[in-house]
Amino acid sequence: MRQTSFAEGSFEHDRKPTRREIFLEEMDRVIPWQELCAVIEPFCPKPIGAGRQPIGLERMLRIHFLQNWFNLSDPAMEEALYDSRAMRPFARIDLGEKPAPDETTILKFRHLLEAHNLGREGLEELVRLGHPQPAEAGEEGCPHDQVTSLGNSECHYSHGLQWAG
Repeated sequence: MRQTSFAEGSFEHDRKPTRREIFLEEMDRVIPWQELCAVIEPFCPKPIGAGRQPIGLERMLRIHFLQNWFNLSDPAMEEALYDSRAMRPFARIDLGEKPAPDETTILKFRHLLEAHNLGREGLEELVRLGHPQPAEAGEEGCPHDQVTSLGNSECHYSHGLQWAG
């Protein structure tokens, strides 16, 4: 685990984790990031020359998942990365090191996934591996929450889980 930067640091010692933070911690733990990145990597442009280096694939994939889970537009996703203390660690963003990706970068990554039908393929890969998949609201006697199946366990949360594609 890396050291927390001053920009991420907080003076709140007894802060209760939010439902969003708990949900994102669970998704971080159960989603097979390396396997999903391996599916997408062959379609990513390769950096040539001394120009600006692209943002990491896993970081952009995490942002794409956040955007879909919380139903955010590209500009709203960029703003949420600056505004949400729960989303930044999930997306591996440290504002003390680099800024969050801008809305155009987020748009281009989404278009890359759409052009190669990888948005839906990523979800299918999750399902094939037996990892989180969307479920209908109200399952398991929880009428106001969404329920995500996690193999033998479940993750209850009240944010709508939606997938684009």
